[in-house]
Amino acid sequence: MKTLLACLTNDAHADDILSAAIPLARRHSAHLIGLHTIEALAIYPNVTVHLPDTIYTNFARSQRESSQAIREHFEAQVRAEDFVSEWREVTAQSMTAADRMVEAAQTSDLVIMAQADATVDRADQHHAQEQVVRRSGRPVLHVPDGYRGDHLGKSVIIGWSPTREAARAVHDALPLMADGAKAWIVVVTGSDDKRYEGATELARALDRHGIDAEIVQRTARQQEIAPLLEREALERGADLIVTGAFGHSRLYDFVIGAVTLDLMRTAKLPVLFSR
Repeated sequence: MKTLLACLTNDAHADDILSAAIPLARRHSAHLIGLHTIEALAIYPNVTVHLPDTIYTNFARSQRESSQAIREHFEAQVRAEDFVSEWREVTAQSMTAADRMVEAAQTSDLVIMAQADATVDRADQHHAQEQVVRRSGRPVLHVPDGYRGDHLGKSVIIGWSPTREAARAVHDALPLMADGAKAWIVVVTGSDDKRYEGATELARALDRHGIDAEIVQRTARQQEIAPLLEREALERGADLIVTGAFGHSRLYDFVIGAVTLDLMRTAKLPVLFSR
């Protein structure tokens, strides 16, 4: 990994993101980009209300002040590091900041984002994590609120199923796994023996990378998978969960509930999502 993108949506969670991003950039001698999007002032063409100039002036000043605070935070954290860092400030050109994040993510090896927080996220940042995972084609490391881990990838929980998304997630995670890492391949089998067979081959493949892999077989319903993965991670002292993302349609996710969205809301340690 040589290009890391840290999506710094607000100053409140900058430390969460940088606590994961900086050690990774250091380990891989990577180029670390700190990205912040400036919110676009929404003007509705069908609404004929005159806005005084002070509205525009105050809005622009507020955006500049917020961006400057985040930039100073970022630059203070990376100043003493040997790897190359870059501050990138872009203006949203639509009603969602996710469009510019996706644009930047598509040329990055890994995207690091904070857990959504409705108390501090701007309106145009809502659902940005989901949009970047769905649309960028890049792996996204989702970092929980208050994260201050000093290592990542030494002990890993892999949520495995014989799908394109899960296979991609595992291979995207290989650069994150430390030498001699321990991985638990969690297979929710039910009556599907093919899942276990695929996990056996995956364990052998990881072993060739020097990763000590163990298969853990569990039975659970769809809505129980996210808590199951979190529980396995807690009990085994894992520092990372790896899983495929959004393997079903949006309608299925809405009606039944997606494992991806559940982990985004509740995970207490970093999760690598790939799609």
